[in-house]
Amino acid sequence: MAPRKKADPNNKTIAENRRARFDYAVEDTFEAGIALVGTEVKALREGRANIAESYVAIEGTDATLVNANIPIYAPASQFNHLPTRPRRLLLKRKELNRLMAEVNRKGRTVVPLKMYFNDRGVAKILIGLATGKDQRDKRDTVKKRDWDKQKARIMRERG
Repeated sequence: MAPRKKADPNNKTIAENRRARFDYAVEDTFEAGIALVGTEVKALREGRANIAESYVAIEGTDATLVNANIPIYAPASQFNHLPTRPRRLLLKRKELNRLMAEVNRKGRTVVPLKMYFNDRGVAKILIGLATGKDQRDKRDTVKKRDWDKQKARIMRERG
C-alpha cells in the first residue's frame, strides 16, 4: 500500500519541523488535511504557525494534531480561535489504519514534518511515521551532514 503523492516543492510552506528529522528516523510520509476554522486559515495565510513542539495523537478512529501553535488573528477580535487547540487530521481510512497498526505494534511514532498550502490553496500537513534516534545515531547524522558540506565545497573548488 503506497502513500499518497509526496508534497510538491512548489507549494507555499507555512511551518517546518526541522528538528523532527534530526530526532527521528522518518520511514514513511503521509499528506493529511487539517480541520481548521476561518480565523486559523487567515493566520496561516499570514505565515504564522509553529509545529516544532507538536505531535500527532492517534485516538480511537481519528488522528489529532496536538500542541501546534497557530496564533490568534488580530482583526477577528472576539471571534478568534484558541492558539493551541487540538486539530483533527483528515486521512483516508486505509492510511489511518496503517498508522494505528504501526504505532501500536512496532512502537513507532507519528510526527508532523511540514505545514503548507497545496496548489489549490488548501492547508495540508506532511506527517511522518518515525522511530526515535538514540544519541549515537544523532552523532552519525551530524558527521554525515558535515562530510556532505565538505565534499560539496571540495567539488566546487576543483570544478
